[in-house]
Amino acid sequence: MKTTRHLRPHLTRRRFVTGIVSASALASIGPYGRLAWGNTSDAELSGTQFDLEVAPLPVNFTGNDSTATAVNGLVPGPVLRIKEGDSVSIRVTNRLPEMTTIHWHGIILDAEMDGVPGISFPGIAPGETFVHRFKAVQSGTYWYHAHTLHEQTGSYGALIIEPRDTSGEPRVDRDYPVLLSDWTDENPVDVYLNLKKMGGYYNYRRLTVGDFIDDTKLLGMGTAISKRRIWNRTRMSPNDFSDVSAATYTYLMNGTSPAGNWTGLAKKGERVRLRFIGAGTATYFDVRIPGLKMTVISTDGQRVHPVVVDEFRVGAGETYDVLVDMPDDKPHTIFAQSMDRSGYARGTLTPRPGTEGVVPPLDPPVLLEPIDMMGAMAQSGGMGGMAGAMAINRPNHARTEYGPGVDMRVDNPRVNLDDPGAGLRDNGRRVLTYEDLKSIEAPTDARTPSREIELHLTGNMERFIWSIDGLKLNEAKPLHFPKGERIRVVLHNDSTMAHPMHLHGMWSDLESPDRQFQVRKHTISVQPAQRVSMLVTADAEGRWAFHCHLLYHMAAGMFREVVVA
Repeated sequence: MKTTRHLRPHLTRRRFVTGIVSASALASIGPYGRLAWGNTSDAELSGTQFDLEVAPLPVNFTGNDSTATAVNGLVPGPVLRIKEGDSVSIRVTNRLPEMTTIHWHGIILDAEMDGVPGISFPGIAPGETFVHRFKAVQSGTYWYHAHTLHEQTGSYGALIIEPRDTSGEPRVDRDYPVLLSDWTDENPVDVYLNLKKMGGYYNYRRLTVGDFIDDTKLLGMGTAISKRRIWNRTRMSPNDFSDVSAATYTYLMNGTSPAGNWTGLAKKGERVRLRFIGAGTATYFDVRIPGLKMTVISTDGQRVHPVVVDEFRVGAGETYDVLVDMPDDKPHTIFAQSMDRSGYARGTLTPRPGTEGVVPPLDPPVLLEPIDMMGAMAQSGGMGGMAGAMAINRPNHARTEYGPGVDMRVDNPRVNLDDPGAGLRDNGRRVLTYEDLKSIEAPTDARTPSREIELHLTGNMERFIWSIDGLKLNEAKPLHFPKGERIRVVLHNDSTMAHPMHLHGMWSDLESPDRQFQVRKHTISVQPAQRVSMLVTADAEGRWAFHCHLLYHMAAGMFREVVVA
């Protein structure tokens, strides 16, 4: 079997995975204390044939013993490196007491190799082995993960496809995958049931009478009342950024907690490629390296014209490759705070192991704004150049949206792509937006779409019901994409939460507001009260999944089957 394995020999497997620290040690250094453990990105397999084993593994990320779903005894699983053009064979063996899967996120392959139980195959039963075979027809940064709740418990890893033609690749001295994820000691089923009991179960930032008094003193009574009127009328909360927070989550960078300080070596004058992978099950991360610029060179494995930024937001399922030039021999912190500002993951780029950079404080939490509920109807004051990009669109709300499962409908959505999102607007840093992303290569299919399909991202936040057009997966008929057609898919967000929408098996070509090709992706984040469109070429026969990549939203029903025939 042509496989190469790289693993630092002085790290035991258990220490490698968890960076164990005792509860008493955590108590002495605080929840974001600083201890140095192993570098999980050193676990790597390369070649054309791989053996992966999914099995339980005792771990301790929080000071409490728990059990992860590990791949080859690692969380995250080993980095898989393959070459564009190669045909690969990946044997996945299930050592768990229940069915599991591996999905190859963003990879173009045959439907039966995609790894989605109930859609393209039945799953991998306990004790069984399933062989995934596909030819790498693309290159770039991708990842793999369970398409079950095992994704929450550690079953994920990086998948890097090296280009056959390297002439367009940047020169780099270091190359690190950086997986950003969220860990809970709770059973994921319990997390889901808690959310079903109360949508804001993990939201500890509800507005109080004290907050209202403070606003009255600062803004005046009239403004303070106006600020809350819209939210009170709709029985929604302007704090609803995320369903699950640091109330139960510990945020991880390459499987290492903030106290563990994942470390990537980099010296003065070196250029580092960081391959950020949004592996959060319920978390958007806002990423920056204080004091250093990042040059974004690709998203979802696809090269883009370089963009220099201070910060970017990565949704669940998305990937971003950035270049960083090391200006000195000092340690620099990679800081990835959760969108709701309840916690963070962090690591360090440094020339010397055991050192660390300054860890910045979390940004102050902010509230959602009227634009996040009313879209283009909201006042655009204080939002810079976005006002000119607003447009009023008349949506087609399906009759199935009118019911107890939908608590909000946006009649005048915004279509602009230059908004970095709530919490990042006007923060004094240069923040990436979708408008900045422009693919280097144009789509090979330049046809005008033959049909348009409009889908509404809907839900009831208090009841934790998530759906498309007001229908959950088990209530809806599959979407039919005639094979060979070029189709425009319009995604209309009728909620105050962002949804990273992932179509399996085919590329999603995001359009600009004037319907020009913008950027090719496999996961498109649709902001609150926003309407975006993408073009899809239905060139992959079979049954495919199309869903929100926030795991609990998908489980709650924001999912469709797509049939290409």
